[in-house]
Amino acid sequence: MQAWILDESPGAYRWGSIDLPELAVHDVAIRVVASALNHMDLWTTRGAPKPPLPHVPGCDVAGIVSAIGSAVTTVAVGDEVVINPGVSPVADIEAWGNDSPMGPGFMIYGEHCWGGHAETAIAPERNVRPRPRSRTWEECAAFPLAYLTAYRMLRRARLQSGDTLLVVGIGSGVSCAALALGTMMGARVEATSRSESKRAQALEMGAAAVHDSAAAKWSVEADVVVESVGPATWDQSVRALKPGGRLVVCGSTSGPKVELTLPRLFFKQFEIIGSTMGSYQEFDEVCALVDAGLAITIDGIFPLQGYQDALARLEHGEQLGKIVLTHEGS
Repeated sequence: MQAWILDESPGAYRWGSIDLPELAVHDVAIRVVASALNHMDLWTTRGAPKPPLPHVPGCDVAGIVSAIGSAVTTVAVGDEVVINPGVSPVADIEAWGNDSPMGPGFMIYGEHCWGGHAETAIAPERNVRPRPRSRTWEECAAFPLAYLTAYRMLRRARLQSGDTLLVVGIGSGVSCAALALGTMMGARVEATSRSESKRAQALEMGAAAVHDSAAAKWSVEADVVVESVGPATWDQSVRALKPGGRLVVCGSTSGPKVELTLPRLFFKQFEIIGSTMGSYQEFDEVCALVDAGLAITIDGIFPLQGYQDALARLEHGEQLGKIVLTHEGS
């Protein structure tokens, strides 16, 4: 098949031909209609993390089933589907249930295994779900990883209707998803960005207030702060919590290490919560919300052959929402 391929990590992607792996008995092959970018597309080129090589990237996939393994019973050829990008072995699902991403065998589709920036994607049957038919193909490719991640973050942070939710660094897929989900859940959502235009867009998306990320202190007292930036905004994020507030973090785009003032942590009785991806139950719940009309923000749509241009936009931080690749006609 034709695909974007990473031969070395660190390294750069190339467009070329690569043999499609043999279909296992519980696997499903999908003709990809649309896929979407994530920061993982960039990190694997830097060796952080280093995927098994050669590697085909692409964590978000929507398409049409083209073949099924001999033991597959819940999916048929011709089905229109999306892939749950959180992959857990059956043993971890049984042991951990709705916390299966905490299990030792957890993998991210498109990082630990091949992804969907290719003509064909292969995924375990348990990770293949009917696509929300009320949404476009591009929207179906845009939501899986970001919305699953944001949904679990808000669940773990115990966000309630009436809470104040602060979303740090509006622009990424996860931050846009958190804004949409928080608004739907009845929270007062505020957002930060260094970009004046992104702050204005956040207000149009439903944010009640916005703040300049570069400011030393943000004029908000939040019950919950969603953090994915890291050291560049960490101190302001902690200071933005009200006593007893919860900071939930899923990423570190500005670096891996932060400093935390311990007296502030225990005197204010803050909670710092880590979160990664989501479970199978949570993905099904997200699919239902998307089918019911949950807002999905798409920054731009590129042809599959325009992957390098899409990557450059992501690397420069220009996007607000998800960047999608359309495969039809490629």
